[in-house]
Amino acid sequence: MPTNFTVVPVEDNIASGQEGAAEGDAYDSAEELSGRPSSVTGAETPRENSPFINSIDPDRHSYYDGKNMALFEEEMDSAPMVSSLLNKLANYTNLTQGVVEHEEDETEDGVKKVTVKGPQMGTFIGVYLPCVQNILGVILFLRLTWIVGTAGIMGSLAIVFMCCTCTMLTAISMSAIATNGVVPAGGSYYMISRSLGPEFGGAVGLCFYLGTTFAGSLYILGTIEILLTYIVPNAALFVSEKPEGQQNAMLNNMRVYGTCCLVLMALVVFVGVKYVNKLALVFLSCVVLSIMAIYAGVIKTIIEPPDFPICLLGNRSLQNCDFDLCQKLEVVNNVTKTTQLWGLFCDNTTVDATCDDYFNLNNVTEIQGIPGLLSGVISDNMWGDYGPNGMLVEKKNQPSIPADDKFEDKYEGPPRPYVFNDIATCFTLLVGIYFPSVTGIMAGSNRSGDLRDAQRSIPIGTIVAIATTSFIYISCVVLFGACIEGVVLRDKFGDSVKRNLVIGTLSWPSPWVIVIGSFFSCCGAGLQSLTGAPRLLQAIARDGIVPFLQVFGHGKSNGEPTWALLLTAGICEIGILIASLDLVAPILSMFFLMCYLFVNLACAVQTLLRTPNWRPRFKFYHWTLSFLGMSLCLSLMFISSWYYALVAMLIAGCIYKYIEYRGAEKEWGDGIRGLSLNAAHYALVKLEEAPPHTKNWRPQILVLLKLDTDLAVKHPRLLSLTTQLKAGKGLTIVSSVLEGTYMTRRADAKQSEQNVRATMSSERTKGFSHVVVSSNLRDGFSHLIQSAGLGGMKHNTVLMAWPVNWKQAENSLCCQNFIETVRETTAAHQCLLVAKNIDHFPANNECLNGGTIDVWWIVHDGGLLMLLPFLIRQHKVWRKCKMRIFTVAHLDDNSIQMKKDLQKFMYHLRLDAEVEVVEMHESDISAFTYEKTLVMEQRSQMLKQMQLSKTEREREAQLIHDRNTKAHASLNDRATTSPDRVHMTWTKEKLVAERNRNREASMAVRDMFNMKPEWENLNQSNVRRMHTAVKLNEVVVSKSQGSRLVLLNMPGPPKNRGGDENYMEFLEVLIEGLDRVLLVRGGGREVITIYS
Repeated sequence: MPTNFTVVPVEDNIASGQEGAAEGDAYDSAEELSGRPSSVTGAETPRENSPFINSIDPDRHSYYDGKNMALFEEEMDSAPMVSSLLNKLANYTNLTQGVVEHEEDETEDGVKKVTVKGPQMGTFIGVYLPCVQNILGVILFLRLTWIVGTAGIMGSLAIVFMCCTCTMLTAISMSAIATNGVVPAGGSYYMISRSLGPEFGGAVGLCFYLGTTFAGSLYILGTIEILLTYIVPNAALFVSEKPEGQQNAMLNNMRVYGTCCLVLMALVVFVGVKYVNKLALVFLSCVVLSIMAIYAGVIKTIIEPPDFPICLLGNRSLQNCDFDLCQKLEVVNNVTKTTQLWGLFCDNTTVDATCDDYFNLNNVTEIQGIPGLLSGVISDNMWGDYGPNGMLVEKKNQPSIPADDKFEDKYEGPPRPYVFNDIATCFTLLVGIYFPSVTGIMAGSNRSGDLRDAQRSIPIGTIVAIATTSFIYISCVVLFGACIEGVVLRDKFGDSVKRNLVIGTLSWPSPWVIVIGSFFSCCGAGLQSLTGAPRLLQAIARDGIVPFLQVFGHGKSNGEPTWALLLTAGICEIGILIASLDLVAPILSMFFLMCYLFVNLACAVQTLLRTPNWRPRFKFYHWTLSFLGMSLCLSLMFISSWYYALVAMLIAGCIYKYIEYRGAEKEWGDGIRGLSLNAAHYALVKLEEAPPHTKNWRPQILVLLKLDTDLAVKHPRLLSLTTQLKAGKGLTIVSSVLEGTYMTRRADAKQSEQNVRATMSSERTKGFSHVVVSSNLRDGFSHLIQSAGLGGMKHNTVLMAWPVNWKQAENSLCCQNFIETVRETTAAHQCLLVAKNIDHFPANNECLNGGTIDVWWIVHDGGLLMLLPFLIRQHKVWRKCKMRIFTVAHLDDNSIQMKKDLQKFMYHLRLDAEVEVVEMHESDISAFTYEKTLVMEQRSQMLKQMQLSKTEREREAQLIHDRNTKAHASLNDRATTSPDRVHMTWTKEKLVAERNRNREASMAVRDMFNMKPEWENLNQSNVRRMHTAVKLNEVVVSKSQGSRLVLLNMPGPPKNRGGDENYMEFLEVLIEGLDRVLLVRGGGREVITIYS
């Protein structure tokens, strides 16, 4: 169907468009220079630009006038046009944070940014090579040969396979997360935090930071080990003549030189990252040349094996640094002389000297340390050879006559040139030492801001880099075992090959290729760790999720994280003071494994939740692979070192809880929130299936609050009581009603809800807040009682305050609302709690020392009266109070038996309470009761039939209140002086006399209304109810006036709505003279049981 459009002149359109674009560019530039997005909330990362946020200048509203989209001009203030949205998406750039230094050019008009080129790196340069460079490092050059010799080819392949599988599965999960939308610069921390939330993100981010920092320590220690062991061994500052002190001397040398190297590297990083970036290609070339030299050396062993002889005494390998000839004796000019080796095992250099037993019993043999690929040595190196610290390195299948000196610490005599283990070896130890050699898979994602197409480059580059390095590691394990003699492989520092680097003896054309290459490779890796770790800490600090780290978010004017660099250097120094590469490696393995574990968890959670936003371009993932990777990471943590694993998990847990309680609240659309929603949905559906059993019943409270004119909570102690009743358990909904319409009072509703939340926070009330706007308060509260909650998580108890000023004429609606609330909760089978003098209740920070909680059990309506004292005494405020149960016995009741039965009932309920039975005998109705009933009916009739002014109503109500108080006080005085008269029987004469005594007090009111009431004309139902209220009040006051809290059955409202005012009067009389009262009305079902 053809569609007609209005034709607009092209020139004007282009001009307008250019003008609008210029304004937009100026606006964007101002936004960039301000350092924050104009419409981005605090929950997002600083400098994180969203192309979907449209910020339209109000002055540009006329720009859309007269256009062919005028129908949508109202929406254009808040929603962008599709054309402008696509234009922003096309021009969206994402420069890396901190790595590219943003140079600024100051002009007279202010600071103006120089245009920075957009990201240009592809997959090979941007992802593949950085990952390869970070993965192939110090462990390959310094420890892999030793691992192969100790664990054997099969054990080494198992270690390599487990670690590489772990990183490959992690890379698959990381690729899915990285391709699920644009990943801003921030790499793995950004992915984890935005996928699992600020708590997990902060904890894992700091673990990743600590891992990167300790990686710097590892690389620096590797650099110093190469320097002092293979390049300039004479540069050692500490030297020990005794063999047992040589190791300690070496550790001290590592500490001194390592600290100097750390200071030098930190200065280089402080001066500028551009120098590190310029040297990156040199470091990468060293790694590539070293790998090529290894493979070239393996090929050369087929043609001509290198000449690296090793000397064996029996089957024991010897350090050949202090002797040249592998012989005991030599013939010089037909004269037999002892060699240098003889002097190492004998007490002198003569032929008849006393020598070591093992030296005398065994011959000296010389074999090639690198027999070559075709030598068949692979069969000897197939299985491992683990042992304790100090165990001598011996060749398998070599003839030897044993002697009782196998362990170095059992020998007493001159130092012997044996090669022995410097640490106890086992499979789990080797896993922890090897794992750092497969870390570095995040190098590509950390450079996501520099990539031309990060969603394509990160998966391909990372996975191919892991496949390449895995092939290198597996092939090196097989080739080392096939080319190098086992005793040489187990010689960690190359003492048996004249202190040459073991892997260097296999390389071609010279061992120095590997030595120099590995030295510069370790230097470069250390510099990159000291460059990346401070920026990671700065990103975490700028997110604001960890308050005590905010100082590390600041730096130099060009963005260099100075304070973060100082902290990184300090933590790195801790690793250097450990001084052992073998001890530092498991530490950083823990932190990297925990980071990889949560990357897999993030992918699994997002996949299982199937959130609409989870749409990765990388399709080759599955939640089972993520769970497998997560399980493998956890297993490797405990395999490597169970105590390091527990410490790392404890650190992460502490950070998690700290962020949860003290950190800033962020909403990043994370998967943990989605997981909580799914779990809540599942639980709500299950709860909907059946009502809770009596044993599972607990008060789910709906609190009806009243707000003052400033929209603040009028009775905050109502929330304190809620907290004390709940102790943080169960459902709590705090609600209130505003009168009006939502369109006119939505701002007030929002402000009210914020005030309610603030009060809940100060009163430590955990729950939900809800403020509704209704045409009148009655309907609003009715709707809340009917509809609050969701599914099975609905309230079963309503808590409200007693309307204090209900007698005032202007508060007649308040009285009516209260009674209707009582009726509705009764009809809905919900419990009702009404607190009198709520402002006198204790706050949460108070602690009542002693006292009693008195329960007056008049009628049984489900046992809520018994349950509430138990619940409230769980809170520290009421914990020291004792519980007392009172019940009322009549004339035909056996009080003694009632008390025994009640005590037994309390015992079966597992409640500790003092039981007391109060006898209330049948008695005639007192004159005071008649007077109270008379005044009540007169007042009700007066307010209905007479049109009084406000002042007159207040004066009339005050007169009645004063007279009632005076009359009741005189009656209480008589009851106190003569308790026996509480149950007095009234005769006609006494009744007339009492009437004459009280006539003067009521004369003013009767004259005022010119009425002559007769007691015989009173409503007898009202008289009986007033009689009950008066008598029960007398007994309660006499027993519980000094108690901390009184819980009392709340009678139901009358069925006839005409007696609502009388009902309020009955309740007022019932609780008169008591300070803290909680009226309780059950919901019609049992809430407590004696059964288990």
